[in-house]
Amino acid sequence: MNMLLAVAFGGALGALGRHLISGQVMRWMGSGFPWGTMTVNILGSFILGVLVEYMALRWSATLEMRGFLVVGVLGGFTTFSAFSLDVVLLLERGSLGPAFAYIAGNLLLSVCGLFAGLMIFRQVLA
Repeated sequence: MNMLLAVAFGGALGALGRHLISGQVMRWMGSGFPWGTMTVNILGSFILGVLVEYMALRWSATLEMRGFLVVGVLGGFTTFSAFSLDVVLLLERGSLGPAFAYIAGNLLLSVCGLFAGLMIFRQVLA
């Protein structure tokens, strides 16, 4: 039961963070391209990289804390289902170039974000 509560609470916090950050990015960048979703996916990947490295090297987090942070907070924060909807909406509008740029940008930059999180945290610890 503790794990379920940890994941649920983390998910609520992550979803709130996604809503606030994504909305702010959309206000800054406009709504013609799903910049907000892309931003939270990249940022979430970066944070996951930092967390994974930190938990592997410095912090023996409990299973509940791992569930809270990784499954809950970051699961609620990153938005793959919203990403999929954004792709379909771009394709349905006939925006093939932006749709494929969005797919490539999310996949490549999110993986790079995770890698950057790992590398930067390793440098901080060194």
